[in-house]
Amino acid sequence: MPNSIIQRSVRWLHHLEDLLLASVLTTMLTLAITDIAMRLITGGSLIWIPPVLQVLVLWLGLLGALLASRSQEHIAIDVISRFVGPLGKKICGISGSLFAALVCSLVAYFSIIFLQQSIEYDDIAFAQVPAWPLQLIIPFTFSLMAFRFFLHTLGFIRIKDYQPNPALKGESV
Repeated sequence: MPNSIIQRSVRWLHHLEDLLLASVLTTMLTLAITDIAMRLITGGSLIWIPPVLQVLVLWLGLLGALLASRSQEHIAIDVISRFVGPLGKKICGISGSLFAALVCSLVAYFSIIFLQQSIEYDDIAFAQVPAWPLQLIIPFTFSLMAFRFFLHTLGFIRIKDYQPNPALKGESV
C-alpha cells in the first residue's frame, strides 16, 4: 500500500513538471509570435515582452534540467563506469549521484541566499515587477534535483542492480 501511494505521488509530480514545462514553452512561443506579428503589423510591440521572454528562457532551461535529471539523461561524465564490473558501476553510481546531490544542494542553498537578498534590496526585474518571484525557479529546481540525486544514491546503495532510468537498461550508469 505505501509503495502505491509513493508511486502515485511521483507520477503526479512528474505530470505536474511536464505540465509546467509545456506551459512555459507554450507561453514563450505565444509571446514571441505576438511580438513578431506586432512588429510586422504596427512597427512596434509591447515593451514587456522581451524581458518576460528572457525570464522564461531561464525557467525553460531549469525545468528542462529537472526533466533530464528525472530520467537520468543529463550530462554525465561516466568514463570509468564503462570499464569496470558491477561493483565498480555501483561505486560510480553512488559517488556520482552523491556528488551531484551535494552540488545541487549547494546551488539551492546559495540561490536561497540570493533570493533573500533580492527581496531585501527590492530588486526589480522589469516594469515594477519584483525580481524574486521570477527567481524562485532556481532554488525550486535545484532542491528537487538534489533530492532526486540523493534518492538515486540511496537506490544504488540499497537496491541490487539499481537502474535510475529503466529505459537506459543496456547503457552504463
